[in-house]
Amino acid sequence: MFPWLLQALDILLACLLGFLILSRTRERGTRNLELTKGYLLLVLMGWLLQHQQTRFPLTDRLIQAMVLVCGLALAFLLQSDLRRLLGLIGTGRWGQLLGRNPQSFYNYGAAHKIGEAAGRMSQSRRGALILIDLGSDLQGDDFLNPGIALDALLSTEMLLNIFFANSPLHDGAALVRGGRIVSAGVILPLGQQERIGRYGTRHLAAVGITERFEHCICVVVSEETGTISLAHHGHLERPITSSRLKELLDTAMEMVVRDPMDSKSAPRPRKAS
Repeated sequence: MFPWLLQALDILLACLLGFLILSRTRERGTRNLELTKGYLLLVLMGWLLQHQQTRFPLTDRLIQAMVLVCGLALAFLLQSDLRRLLGLIGTGRWGQLLGRNPQSFYNYGAAHKIGEAAGRMSQSRRGALILIDLGSDLQGDDFLNPGIALDALLSTEMLLNIFFANSPLHDGAALVRGGRIVSAGVILPLGQQERIGRYGTRHLAAVGITERFEHCICVVVSEETGTISLAHHGHLERPITSSRLKELLDTAMEMVVRDPMDSKSAPRPRKAS
C-alpha cells in the first residue's frame, strides 16, 4: 500500500476519533468542550512538530510532556464521560455513540403534566425541583447524589406525590426524561455561591445543573412564596405562571426533535432581576 494512502487513512481515523470525543464532550457543557478542544489542539501541535525532522527538539519534548500531563488531568476531570464512552464502545451501542435519539427525550403531553403539577404546587406553596433532560443523557455520576431510581410513568399525580411535604424524596430533584420519571431525591450541584443571598438552595441547584449541561432545563417551585421559576443555561426566568411554563417547556421539547444538536435554538429564560 502507498505510504501517502496510509497517512491519509491515519489522518482520517484521527479526525473521526477527535469528532467522536468532541461530540460526547459537547453534551457536558461549554467548559468541558473548551478543555477538550485545547487538549486536541495541543496533540495536533505535537504531531506537526514530530514531522519537522526534529528541527525543534526542545519544543517537541516540552509539548509531548504537556500532552501527557494534560491528558492525565483531563482524564480525571472527565472520568464520568470517559467511562460512559468506553461503556458504549464495549456494548456496541454505535447509534447512541454517534448521536443521541431525540425521540427518547421527547414526550407529547409531558409539558402539560409538569406545568399542571407546578401550578398546583405553587398554589399550595409546596417546594419542588424538577430536572428535565432534553439530551444531556444525565447519569448518576453527574449529581452529588443520584437519588432513588424510579423509572415511573410521568404524571401530574406522581410528581405531586414525590413532592408531598412528608415524602422522603421531596427535598431533592425529580429527573424526567421523555415520558418517564427516572429518579427522585436527586441532589444537584449548586451554582455560583455569590448568589446565595438572592436565591434559595433549590434555585441555586437549578442554576448549577443548567450551567454545567446545555441540554436540560429545571423547574423550581418556591416553598416560601410559591413562585414558579425556569432555569436554562444558568439563567432563571421568574416569576412565571403555569401556563407560561407549559408554553416554554413545550417549545423546548419540540426543539429537541427539530434540531437536537442546536442548544441555542431553545428558548432562553431572561435573567431574574
